[in-house]
Amino acid sequence: MSRSDDVLKVHRLSHGGGSAALLEWLAARLGGWTGVVPAGDPGAAADRDHAEEPPVAAVRGAAEMTARGVRSAVLHGDGSATLLFALDAGRALAAVLPLPHPVDAPTLLADAAVPLALVLRAEEAERREERAAIAEARAREAVLRLLMGGQLSTAHQIAEALRPPLPDPMRIYVAECRTGRLAEVARLCREVTGGRAWVVRCPVYVRHLIILVPADAAAVSADHDPLAGALTATAPDCTVGVSGELDLGQAPTAYTQAFHALAVARGRDERHARFGPGPELALAAREAGADWAGALLAPLHAYEPRRPQDPGGQELRDTAHAWLNFGPHATRLLRVHRNTLAARVRLVETLLGLDLGRLGDQSALSLALRLTPGAGRGSGGAAPATAPELDAVLRDPRLTAWARAHLSRLTGPDAPAGARTTVRTWLEHDARLVPAAAALGVSVPGARKRLARIEAVLERSLLQSPSVRYDLWLAHRAEELAG
Repeated sequence: MSRSDDVLKVHRLSHGGGSAALLEWLAARLGGWTGVVPAGDPGAAADRDHAEEPPVAAVRGAAEMTARGVRSAVLHGDGSATLLFALDAGRALAAVLPLPHPVDAPTLLADAAVPLALVLRAEEAERREERAAIAEARAREAVLRLLMGGQLSTAHQIAEALRPPLPDPMRIYVAECRTGRLAEVARLCREVTGGRAWVVRCPVYVRHLIILVPADAAAVSADHDPLAGALTATAPDCTVGVSGELDLGQAPTAYTQAFHALAVARGRDERHARFGPGPELALAAREAGADWAGALLAPLHAYEPRRPQDPGGQELRDTAHAWLNFGPHATRLLRVHRNTLAARVRLVETLLGLDLGRLGDQSALSLALRLTPGAGRGSGGAAPATAPELDAVLRDPRLTAWARAHLSRLTGPDAPAGARTTVRTWLEHDARLVPAAAALGVSVPGARKRLARIEAVLERSLLQSPSVRYDLWLAHRAEELAG
């Protein structure tokens, strides 16, 4: 093979296969070992892109070449020769070849050194870009977690390094599509909103994007949403749920609204839906339930861990909130092992005297957390001397009115036959499909289909979390207490 053929091959491999392909071809062409080694400390690690441990002769030869201040060297050992050519960034191209080595080996390695140095730089730049993208994605996820935990000040501080600024007031959009289309959907969000959309991949559901959009970014009405329409037009599998217009401090509520709207959108031809207005439990119960919520959560807010590495009261509160909303998937949001999540939930149970295997206790904790947003970040405060029980809160006339309004759709003209019985039976079995299906005398898929039809009537998610099951349990209990 002529030198011109070798040079052409070297450049083709550099552009098409990268450094690994080029080094592999050089080794086959010369009949020995070739690789990139540090041209400095002999004890330094080899190039991380090439996991194979380099021969000792190559590493020592590169160090000696650097010590002598030369750009190339040939060192002979027992039955082999080590050929070295300096690259940039303290590295060298090395070849350890058996004697006698090909006469054109020095020329070939010299011709390959410059293209190899260039492709190594390009690969390093690509890795830096990938690391920057990962760092930005994690920073955005951290901001999202802070927003969901009510820590607005810290969220703003971190978000200042990112673009655009956090919108306030805003709407939250949850877009669901194949993971391969998420980048396209994110790009379209920024395009349609003039770069004002704040986009983050959902840490829990891999097919979801969470998008915070300024409330004035587009003219949105009950039957027209330019952004949602544009997103669903990108692909037949894209579905979008949209929250109402809320302040940034209400991001958890906005996300829940968008998630409920997404459940409705899956059954619509246009594949997008806006959160249907309805009575809000937290608003109805705020005055009657504040003392009860504070008393229930007081042991959690006052909890001090025995060891510095153990979770404190605020961390346990965040764990409880994530677990109630996402169940076992909360491990992805909290970035903890499932055993750690289970241990924290058990500790919350112990501190609060609850059985979180029961839907009733889950519903009580969910309501208490919503009635005490941001609690536990300071001293936690003292529990009221006398606080009502949950039943006393649910007997309040405002809660009775909320419950009747909340449940009215289950018996309305659009409700499927037996909707009220289906929901009540499902709730009595702690929102578990298998025992509920057995009690209803239907198959598990049949029960799931019934609940899916009821989702469309309620315009709320039942089967996927965040679910409206806690509000439904509390509404049924309030109605029972009202007689």
